[in-house]
Amino acid sequence: MAAHKPVEWVQAVVNRFDEQLPIKAGQQNTHTKVSTEHNKECLINISKYKFSLVISGLTNILKNVNNMRIFGETAEKNLYLSQLIILDTLEKCLAGQPKDTMRLDETMLVKQLLPEICHFIHTYREGNQHAAELRNSASGVLFSLSCNNFNAVFSRISTRLQELTVCSEDNADVHDIELLQYISVDCSKLKRLLQETVFKFKALKKVAQLAVINSLEKAFWNWVENYPDEFTKLYQTPQTDMADCAEKLFDLVDGFAESTKRKAAVWPLQIILLVLCPEIIQDIAKDVVEETKMNKKLFLDNLRKALAGHGGSRQLTESAAIACVKLCKASTYINWEDNSVIFLLVQSMVVDLKNLLFNPSKPFSRGNQNADVDLMIDCLVSCFRINPHNNQHFKICLAQNSPSTFHYVLVNSLHRIITNSALDWWPRIDAVYCHAMELRSMFSETLHKAIQGCGAHPAIRMTPSLTFKEKMTSLKFKEKPTDLETRSYKFLLLSLVKLIHADPKLLLCNPRKQGPETQGSTAELITGLVQLVPQSSMPDIAQEAMEALLVLHQLDSIDLWNPDAPIETFWEISSQMLFYICKKLTSHQMLSSTEILKWLREILICRNKFLLKNKQSDRSSCHFLFLYDVSGGGTSQISLDHEEMMRCAPGATLRKGKGNSSMESTAACSGTPICRQAQTKLEVALYMFLWSPDIEAVLVAMSCFRHLCEEADIRCGVDEVSVHNFLPNYNTFMEFASVSNMMSTGRAALQKRVMALLRRIEHPTAGNTEAWEDTHAKWEQATKLILNYPKTKMEDGQVAESLHKTIVKRRMSHVSGGGSIDLSDTDSLQEWINMTGFLCALGGVCLQHRSTAGLATYSPPMGPVSERKGSMISMVSTEGNAETPVSKFIDRLLTLMVCNHEKVGLQIRTNIKDLVGLELSPALYPMLFNKLKNTISKFFDSQGQVLLTETNTQFVEQTIAIMKNLLDNHTEGSSEHLGQASIETMMLNLVRYVRVLGNLVHAIQIKTKLCQLVEVMMERRDDLSFCQEMKFRNKMVEYLTDWVMGTSNQATDEDVKCLTRDLDQASMEAVVSLLAGLPLQPEEGDGVELMEAKSQLFLKYFTLFMNLLNDCSEVEDESAQTGGRKRGMSRRLASLRHCTVLAMSNLLNANVDSGLMHSIGLGYHKDLQTRATFMEVLTKILQQGTEFDTLAETVLADRFERLVELVTMMGDQGELPIAMALANVVPCSQWDELARVLVTLFDSRHLLYQLLWNMFSKEVELADSMQTLFRGNSLASKIMTFCFKVYGATYLQKLLEPLLRTVITSSEWQHVSFEVDPTREDCPAQQDEFCCMSSKP
Repeated sequence: MAAHKPVEWVQAVVNRFDEQLPIKAGQQNTHTKVSTEHNKECLINISKYKFSLVISGLTNILKNVNNMRIFGETAEKNLYLSQLIILDTLEKCLAGQPKDTMRLDETMLVKQLLPEICHFIHTYREGNQHAAELRNSASGVLFSLSCNNFNAVFSRISTRLQELTVCSEDNADVHDIELLQYISVDCSKLKRLLQETVFKFKALKKVAQLAVINSLEKAFWNWVENYPDEFTKLYQTPQTDMADCAEKLFDLVDGFAESTKRKAAVWPLQIILLVLCPEIIQDIAKDVVEETKMNKKLFLDNLRKALAGHGGSRQLTESAAIACVKLCKASTYINWEDNSVIFLLVQSMVVDLKNLLFNPSKPFSRGNQNADVDLMIDCLVSCFRINPHNNQHFKICLAQNSPSTFHYVLVNSLHRIITNSALDWWPRIDAVYCHAMELRSMFSETLHKAIQGCGAHPAIRMTPSLTFKEKMTSLKFKEKPTDLETRSYKFLLLSLVKLIHADPKLLLCNPRKQGPETQGSTAELITGLVQLVPQSSMPDIAQEAMEALLVLHQLDSIDLWNPDAPIETFWEISSQMLFYICKKLTSHQMLSSTEILKWLREILICRNKFLLKNKQSDRSSCHFLFLYDVSGGGTSQISLDHEEMMRCAPGATLRKGKGNSSMESTAACSGTPICRQAQTKLEVALYMFLWSPDIEAVLVAMSCFRHLCEEADIRCGVDEVSVHNFLPNYNTFMEFASVSNMMSTGRAALQKRVMALLRRIEHPTAGNTEAWEDTHAKWEQATKLILNYPKTKMEDGQVAESLHKTIVKRRMSHVSGGGSIDLSDTDSLQEWINMTGFLCALGGVCLQHRSTAGLATYSPPMGPVSERKGSMISMVSTEGNAETPVSKFIDRLLTLMVCNHEKVGLQIRTNIKDLVGLELSPALYPMLFNKLKNTISKFFDSQGQVLLTETNTQFVEQTIAIMKNLLDNHTEGSSEHLGQASIETMMLNLVRYVRVLGNLVHAIQIKTKLCQLVEVMMERRDDLSFCQEMKFRNKMVEYLTDWVMGTSNQATDEDVKCLTRDLDQASMEAVVSLLAGLPLQPEEGDGVELMEAKSQLFLKYFTLFMNLLNDCSEVEDESAQTGGRKRGMSRRLASLRHCTVLAMSNLLNANVDSGLMHSIGLGYHKDLQTRATFMEVLTKILQQGTEFDTLAETVLADRFERLVELVTMMGDQGELPIAMALANVVPCSQWDELARVLVTLFDSRHLLYQLLWNMFSKEVELADSMQTLFRGNSLASKIMTFCFKVYGATYLQKLLEPLLRTVITSSEWQHVSFEVDPTREDCPAQQDEFCCMSSKP
């Protein structure tokens, strides 16, 4: 398309650029900004080849935007942003204008574009920030336009000059003449302007003459600043034609200056015109001056008199000051060797000039502060460039009692000296490094005053342990600054921060200072900048402070922090900064937090560069590099004490430690130095950004993990230790980083990937634990706000903001405050959902961090059935885990499973179901199972009757969905944790509850889902643990077969019939899975009666299945004769029939001993269909391989006998392979139960001696010393304890019974307490009584 239809292609790009402007697309976010920048770059590149098409299109867009009618502050801002974008694009396109642009294009530019640009320049409103920026941007466009199209622009100016020569109006429009100030002029173009002015000056009216005088001066400086070499060459090789034009214009202007007012107006131009005549300056410096040049000499004399205050007019004095500053400034562009006369002229005036401008007792003022400041800056910069060693005026400006304007002028002058060094002979900023201490003092004082003026309390210094002798003793904040003073402090502070950004060495320099003092001053400086980063009331300063801190973290700057000990200083100061910023980020006290996180990523990159550069440094000077794994004692010389570490967080409460020394206090803080605290807090911040609703924030946080890993790589490379010693979750962090580069999907997919990675985090650390706990606290608060909405909103009476604002609206989390929440803002609820998923996915590692129990403890089923339903394998008891945050979180999730909030209840329930079922950490499965079991058990009264309520039913339905998702989702590591808690009781209670729901549509759907859950449960049978698996499965078969209705379903509604058939199908599929390898177990009976009961039970199920098969056959016959929906039902019945056959096969396969006699007759049934069915069942049984040797009546006893023989099997050398293997694989939490089983079995076979010999021999082999023999928590000690308990009970009774009986029955001991713990005794004498009693023979 581009090759054949260039016009259409270019127009398409222009249209896309137009559509994405803020005035049409609305408020910009990160994505739209990137898209707009991409379109802008595209147009700039196209303009190099299709210049006229692009410029024409942009000009039309600018016209249309300028003509738009807008209403409201937001629309006005969008209009302003759109105009800036268009003007910036135009400027860059014009700057790259091809040299072969046709004359026709020039005419088009002048006719179409120039009027639009002039509109912005001419309609400038003083004090309007937007108008000032637009004017600057438009002037840039005009400058670029005039570079290659000077003739067209000059023609417009010349034409207007000609019109004004014949104009009789006194108030003529001179706007076009003012264009001279903004166009690009070189030496030849300046001559043309001077010639044109000389030719027409006399014919102009006064207003036009003044406009020309003012504009020509600006044009001169455009030439000098953009083409300094041409001006310098003017003094090396004087140009007669230039000097002639300048001299003629000087004489014309001198004749125009008849009055004092006119002289004041023309003196600045006259000094410029005189500078353009090098030879005239040489001539008038002589004692004898020609008559034609006397007016020039007289001009200079009048200038000196006025400057010294002898001009008789304040107006002339001010004009003389301006003219002298122009002279000084122009002289800096001339090499001393080329013309020394002009420097002598400058020297004759500069003393009076500085006395006039820099007089603290009488500040210079013309009523226009901005113009005065610009004049003073020009003067200061020029004086420095003329004589950098004469710094008396610097000292005046640095003085604390000098006006704040002097401070502002000095700082901006230094910034200009640093950033503008176009000529070789201009001195560098090095000459001012000696004033670094005063500049730091100025920065500290200004910072405190600016922060105090904004209503914020000055932050506590981060490094109180460091000596800083240059403390500001003059800072007395007895009175809060006025708004005007605060504003001036902010401007000064912004300039100071820009100065640091431009050259950090200027404030880092510490000549002749010791290491601790240097480090202290550096820390003071960086601390001040760090305090500015979270200042939302000063966004410009905050942004500049971040840039300055980034420059301070460059390699050459870090070396200046403390040249005597760069590594230690780097770790301490940079870590304090990192800690402070991350603390603010985690508390969501920063606007534009995503932008700050991007900046933090750059800081991490700089840190790693420094570490990489210094990784080979002597370890004796790099203690901080290895602090993560170094004990507190080894790092005491540079560790912070407890108070110092607490002060790292402004506003923290200080807590005194018991130790007096730094080492003792550090040990009391678990040996955690500030660098490790910073790493922990950084991890916390990155973790917590993972649940942000802002996709960009999540991706930036994920990318930051890479730099954490790089730091660990560098550190472990030097220390020669594993990277996991520094970063335990290194592998997962690297996966986070890799995803950040490739992820381009939506928000939901990104969060799913994040949660999958969070579940893979294996090692609990201070970072992920704190992140989980902080997120949990915010989640709890957000949950309360959501549940109280809209009540909270109405009570607060305020427009709530999002939980996590973007750059315009949602950049700071609102949950950290106590405000309200607006659920109409989708990001608010989305953030809550993300937090929920984060807590679910990361909760397992936090549980691992807090868990004090072993793996699993087993509670064997004992006693009657009614007392056995609570026995299970569990991680820890519910009671013992009730107070942990993870347990509270799970409890809260269970309550939200039945949230009935009118606005978001459905969303909350749906998300809780999905997140718990799909994203929950497998380590939390046991806790979840126990809590679900305990909750569902409350749905039954003391007699076991169901407490049927809508909420209970909703909870049961949610539980079924969660369990199915959980078992269906083969999450990595799920198999390990599924078996740590039994789900038997919960599943039975679910079925018991659902049984009573009836046959309504909703009830049928719940039953169907429950059957599907049972099927999935049996698929994961190997991963689950069952206490009484056979009994449990038998009970489930009994319950589920009751739901199979077959033709007994008399529903008239076809939809209900379909649902019922679905339930039949789901029930039979579940029954098939349950019956696989399941021997039937009647609840009562034993011996012959047991076999009879089992036979009857088999007959019951077999009959049910046969009836269901007959029903399926009958319905299939009916369906074959009809059409429509009946045919769909037929397909369902075919599947149901297949499941029924499988169920019969599994039933008979596992119960041949009791079932063959009932089923064998079916092979001879008169009905062909029945015989065919039996043959199908028999075929499947043979395919499965049934063992017919189980037909014996003693089958159960024989099975158990073989199992006992296997466990007690003994080798030729007396070894016990099976028993010792069990001892190696059974978890320690089940050793008590294993000890009971082994002792019982081996004692019954009279092999207890062999068991004890093997176990005790192994214990002795593994013992570290004889002092620990049988004292540890081992299986041998458990077996020994159980033997003592069983076989020593009689001995203990005989030994202790007489003594205890005496104590119980004797009257003299009735009122005596035998409490052993002295802290719990009622009176001191009781201890003595107990000792007396125990000493009796």
